[in-house]
Amino acid sequence: MSQQSSIDRQEYNITAYTENQVGLLNRIAIIFSRRKINIESLNVSPSEIEGIHRFNIVINETEEVVGKLARQIEKQIEVLKVYYNTNADVIWQEMALYKVPTDVIAEKAIVERLLRENGARAVVIRKDYTVFETTGHREETDNLIRVLQPYGLIEFVRSARIAIIKASDGFNSKLREFERREPSTEPAENEYLNSRDKVFTM
Repeated sequence: MSQQSSIDRQEYNITAYTENQVGLLNRIAIIFSRRKINIESLNVSPSEIEGIHRFNIVINETEEVVGKLARQIEKQIEVLKVYYNTNADVIWQEMALYKVPTDVIAEKAIVERLLRENGARAVVIRKDYTVFETTGHREETDNLIRVLQPYGLIEFVRSARIAIIKASDGFNSKLREFERREPSTEPAENEYLNSRDKVFTM
């Protein structure tokens, strides 16, 4: 990889609206693995439209590579539309859970203060351990790991990223706009796929 290509790499959030079909996740993952591209984060959830799912995939690549990947994903028959955005173009969060010994929290007031300063809240309190939850950006959840390590951090886990596109009007409104422009007389499976490029852009 050239030095310039390495400099141009940054985190991108790929958003894909899809049907909920068995095997689609595997086929999308293969698109990345064939190109030896590591997926930093992957989240799949329902979208604002019933029956339509939303993938959020985070990778560290150049815009040229990300654009090619988005076009490859969009070729999958169950995929309605794919978008990609930099971190500056989305509002994103990740959730993290931390398990720490309860006696440490009880005995050391500084630990409770540090947790409070980092926006952590207790979700489970037991005699032997307490689980705290916090939500934020990667550097924020990573910072709390470093804060808790000296006090016997037992376990840590972080969720995949969820992201909302800042400049988007949403898939639902654009899809309804498309329906008004080109109403269908008979319902058909995947009726938007052949015209998906006309549905909307973000």
